[in-house]
Amino acid sequence: MILPIVAYGDPVLKTKATNIDKDYPGLEELINNMWETMYHANGVGLAAPQVGKSIRLFMVDASPFDDEDPKLAGFKKVFINPVILEQWGKEWIFNEGCLSFPDLREDIYRLPNIRIKYFDENFTAHEDEFDGLSARIIQHEYDHVEGIVMVDRISPLKRRLIRNKLANISKGAVNPDYPMKYPLRKR
Repeated sequence: MILPIVAYGDPVLKTKATNIDKDYPGLEELINNMWETMYHANGVGLAAPQVGKSIRLFMVDASPFDDEDPKLAGFKKVFINPVILEQWGKEWIFNEGCLSFPDLREDIYRLPNIRIKYFDENFTAHEDEFDGLSARIIQHEYDHVEGIVMVDRISPLKRRLIRNKLANISKGAVNPDYPMKYPLRKR
């Protein structure tokens, strides 16, 4: 089932999400619905807060970038209760988008390497290192479970320059190709 994606301005996006256990009600169905929602919206990542669930769960599928980096072919993972243990390298800029911010892209600086521990969808524990675009996508989704949104990573001046765009997103004055829930839409 395709779930509505929560738009910028909803408090769930600014709340640090909580850990879950393998008995979380409806977890398998939620994961399946999130995959379907992400693919329907042409995303490469989706975090549970973006579908209104304040839990530490996100997924990534970096395979659309396999033309830029062949090792991303088939790169598809679920991250439950993730913790980034280390980040390193020289910051690099990349123009990022976010499903909670339709029609908005911003240049974001991130470190190119991470080490992260997490559980997969079967609650098998992992500790892995990622680099490049896979690390960037993971960091973007990780921000969501930490209550950090894309525009928190840009300068205050840039945020002021786009404040009308942000207000329009919150009010639903955008036309994405996927269902959304807008916190300030007038009924």
